[in-house]
Amino acid sequence: MALMLSPAAPAAFSVVAPCNGKAAATRRIRLGSRSLRKVVAMADMLGDFGARDPFPEEIASEWGEKTLGNVDTLHRILIPTVSVLSLSRVPLQADPELLSQDDARRLLHKVVGWRLLFPCTHDNQDDLLKLECVWKVKDQACGEELVSRITTALESGAGAGGYVPAKLGFEAPNQVRAQLYSTSLGGLSVNDFIIAARIDQIKTQDLIPKKRVWA
Repeated sequence: MALMLSPAAPAAFSVVAPCNGKAAATRRIRLGSRSLRKVVAMADMLGDFGARDPFPEEIASEWGEKTLGNVDTLHRILIPTVSVLSLSRVPLQADPELLSQDDARRLLHKVVGWRLLFPCTHDNQDDLLKLECVWKVKDQACGEELVSRITTALESGAGAGGYVPAKLGFEAPNQVRAQLYSTSLGGLSVNDFIIAARIDQIKTQDLIPKKRVWA
């Protein structure tokens, strides 16, 4: 219990004490000719909203130095254990196996911006499990440029020669859609996720619309 001088009476005391989580209250107590003002404090009903200490990995990455004050920084949320960069550097398997839906869900956490298209759903009319990504671009010219960059990256990438996305093209008015799956297997393999991770490394910031920031 803390004591401090009360502004109401110079010779009196204000008593600060918890009050079962209720709003702070002020009570006046008469002690002879003196008037005491009892201030009952409460704990914040919403708890303590404070900042946490950074993890050692976050400090080592110098993330703050790279992003502080840079409004155009492209932020990515990555799984701490496996980054997109590590998956993009994995060589394609010569004889990949067909992935189950559960395995595909787990691998989905290793790529950015992609989603699974499950068989026989509203957005996937056939019975194949697919991997899809859609980019919003400024205009048709930017869309065609993005398609060109993806095609070039797959042609020049180590071990990616010969891989052709099941679907890749510009869609009016302002988006590019890519769908990946292994046609020989009739579904997804780990190679499709490796290709998706490599596509994620392609520069797109100059092709997508800038988000407005309102003060």
